[in-house]
Amino acid sequence: MAPRLDAMSYVIRTAPAPGALTELIRRAIGEVDANLALAQVRTLQDTLDRAAAQMAFTMVLLAIAAGVSLMLGVIGIYGAMSYIVSQRTAEIGVRLALGAEPGSVAWMVVRQGGIVAFAGIIVGLATAFAGSRLIASLLYGVGPRDPGVFAGTTLLLFVVVLLACWLPARRAARLSPLEALRTE
Repeated sequence: MAPRLDAMSYVIRTAPAPGALTELIRRAIGEVDANLALAQVRTLQDTLDRAAAQMAFTMVLLAIAAGVSLMLGVIGIYGAMSYIVSQRTAEIGVRLALGAEPGSVAWMVVRQGGIVAFAGIIVGLATAFAGSRLIASLLYGVGPRDPGVFAGTTLLLFVVVLLACWLPARRAARLSPLEALRTE
């Protein structure tokens, strides 16, 4: 918010409660110039609370945006892995017909998604580490390169990706070899 050129602010330190002095301050300003108006009287605590509330609201909005982004990512990964499994149905059927264990088929699908996710997480960590100085002034109580935040985020993303890959992998492992071979 840009500072207003037609307004002045005063900070007054008082021994008694600040709210009790409002009328006294109004009279003192009126004695200096009757045309001056006292628009807002706030305590320092009120001002700090207002600033903290704005920051908290911004953080809630960012958390909602992050949650929506994570959900869209999960849906996208699930959709991509489901598509890959549907395209490889015949191959999976052949593997199962030749004696592949369902667990190894599921692991193959999860591993394929996990490798791509791992590469994405590495690129994301490098980008976050490089850009951490840009957001340092917005952080309170945590450093811009806090290892706990980086580790927690990495773990969360990796678990979410593996869960998004697991459902298509489980479906692939449950395929009947006969039905899978008939799809071609």
